[in-house]
Amino acid sequence: MGHTAEAGTNRAQSDQPKLSPEDEAIRGAITEGRYRDALSLCARHHGAAIGRLCMALTGSSSEADGLAQETLLDAHAGFAGYRSEGSLRGWLLTIARRKCARHVERSSRQRSRLRLVVDASRNDNTEELLVLRQRAEKARAMLEQVRPSEREALWLRYGSELSFREVGLACGIEEAAARKRVSRALSKLRDVAGSKETGR
Repeated sequence: MGHTAEAGTNRAQSDQPKLSPEDEAIRGAITEGRYRDALSLCARHHGAAIGRLCMALTGSSSEADGLAQETLLDAHAGFAGYRSEGSLRGWLLTIARRKCARHVERSSRQRSRLRLVVDASRNDNTEELLVLRQRAEKARAMLEQVRPSEREALWLRYGSELSFREVGLACGIEEAAARKRVSRALSKLRDVAGSKETGR
């Protein structure tokens, strides 16, 4: 029985990804509650990767810098509940991806509202403005029918104009899987649009 338990433990340990010395140091600092040290090490060893992802998602170096800093601060706040499973860099990039996705979506909504205001100032036709608003509301309602992971991939592909490879990097998946997510999202949107036209 003891040999069986020991063998199981050894298999579980072998299944764990091999850590670099840098990540060993970071996880050690987190385990010991030295969160400031862990944050400094994360910035040193993973800051560049976080910055590149934020730049890819936003297309703005100034916005990317700010979001990378916010990502590290969020990581610092999450150290207490961090579970050492999987890649540490993957965990950090997941935080960055979600933060950037929210930022890009928020910025896009602000730009859309600004365009409506500008269009309204150029055109006194309030009926046309109402039609534009109704179309925007319908588009949002249709997107709500898509799974969050697929909606996010769709937004990154067309809202942020990322390549499928970049979408995969941002979502932590392979390029082929990113293509499938976007394809499923588009198919769902076509189904929703078709059902609305037929009144189903």
